[in-house]
Amino acid sequence: MINSKYKIINVFIAVFLLNTIACSQNNQIKPYALSKGYTPVLNSPEFSSVFGGKTGTDVKLDKEGLIAEMEFIAFPNTVFDINGTEVRNEILYYEVTTNDYQYNSAKLYIDSRFVKTYSKRPEERKKILPEKDEIVINLKSFLGYPYMWGGNYADGISEMFEYYPPKGNVSDNTKDLWILKGLDCSGLLYQATDGYTIRNTSSLTSIGSAVEIKDKSATEISELVIPLDLIVWNGHVVIVLDKETVIESTPAYGVHTTNLIVRLNKIMNERKPENDWNSSSGKRFVIRRWYN
Repeated sequence: MINSKYKIINVFIAVFLLNTIACSQNNQIKPYALSKGYTPVLNSPEFSSVFGGKTGTDVKLDKEGLIAEMEFIAFPNTVFDINGTEVRNEILYYEVTTNDYQYNSAKLYIDSRFVKTYSKRPEERKKILPEKDEIVINLKSFLGYPYMWGGNYADGISEMFEYYPPKGNVSDNTKDLWILKGLDCSGLLYQATDGYTIRNTSSLTSIGSAVEIKDKSATEISELVIPLDLIVWNGHVVIVLDKETVIESTPAYGVHTTNLIVRLNKIMNERKPENDWNSSSGKRFVIRRWYN
């Protein structure tokens, strides 16, 4: 009986000490983080399983050839609220939220090596909208870049290859995937505006003001649009470059341009033009003028 009593007391002491250590460790975690550079944000803390996979030389892709765990790339000086921590392969990850990305109910994670932590909330990243001509020049400069789901920094993040080194030789294409090189459709606009615009298409359907296109033909619509108008629906955005050309990023072709009327006709083979996204349902598209 005495031995049993001592065993029970020892268990209580051990539990108390473990809880004390855990509380002490948690208190050391500061509540805010600031990105030191371009920072990948995933919906999973399993970074190593994405960048390396089972073989150590693969990037995990879904059946459509995309990195499904990718959400977006935070620009330098993005502020994060740290809501929790995870440790994977001796690397500390933060579960975070940020004002720069509030579109997904999934949890967001960042690698702690990309950020600095603070006890007081840092100043939010300054967002300055470039001049219209500069945005157009920026958009054209991304021609030829590959499509990257969740990508909004065209050159990618070289640190990914350093922090998650492959266990063997990889192809150039795999390396591009590894460093998250490329842009998705809204990421193209996001980078061209220096991180000023909304990061997902569902929000872009209501940005700015409507261009009245309901019941109009492709030719009629082409006469109404001006540079930087957005041809958008929930899932994709096409950006008007000039009266004859649009630019977009798609999985099949990456960042590329198309004739405006040709692209409108192709869209209108599947979708109907509407003035307001919420005015109807079904396959539709709207055009939003966000930069006058």
